[in-house]
Amino acid sequence: MTAMPRGRTRRTSLVTAIGALAATAAMVLSGCGGADDPDAGTNGVGKLPAARIQSKSRAAADAAPAVRLSGTVVTSGRTYELDMRLKTGGGTGSVTSQGATFKLLRVGRQLYLKADSDFWNHAGGHDGATGKLDGKYVKVPQGDPAYKKFSGFTDKAVLLDGLLTLHGALATDGHHDQSGTPTIRITGDKGAGGTLEVSLRGEPYPLRLERAGGAGTLRFSDWGRDFSVAEPAGSDTVDYGRQLPTS
Repeated sequence: MTAMPRGRTRRTSLVTAIGALAATAAMVLSGCGGADDPDAGTNGVGKLPAARIQSKSRAAADAAPAVRLSGTVVTSGRTYELDMRLKTGGGTGSVTSQGATFKLLRVGRQLYLKADSDFWNHAGGHDGATGKLDGKYVKVPQGDPAYKKFSGFTDKAVLLDGLLTLHGALATDGHHDQSGTPTIRITGDKGAGGTLEVSLRGEPYPLRLERAGGAGTLRFSDWGRDFSVAEPAGSDTVDYGRQLPTS
């Protein structure tokens, strides 16, 4: 039997090796996520059914120790513009409604409200009380209607429980982007029941929510980023001692 020339053998081996590499690359691109796969390199939740995406997103939000929430909430016909930082032990931030802005601070169970004299005048302050309350952290008694009304804005568990719910049949609505972060969008009732953008990078945190019925749009950021809440200085605090003016 005639021996194959050595040069030809080397060329054959090289062709075989190149063919094997090409086949491997084709398998990787087709089976393991290539350039045309929007879920390539993500956390993988974009491939899940909408109900599972919502469940995982809610679990991630509940487990996160802190979050920043900003945007608008419409409730009982009134629009509130929020910029709040929330965690298990309290929360802090600002709320704007009907042209008036006030700050909220909750440390444990103690809630404080800080606003200017215009806010307190609008709220029905009298007997010279507005001057004492102007620019001060006012202790809100837990039995006061204002406590129930505003403490929810500072409570991570309560606020997220009331917000992160889509209504109607759930469905996915494509891959999107929020400030450079890839997301998967899920909808309730084809959007009429709200839409939620869920991060495809890292933990599947909620990043943007459009509430059903035009009840507001919210953005979520700084997931897990801790911050401090502390009792304000005594000189900056007023204990009203009775029910606050209606706000």
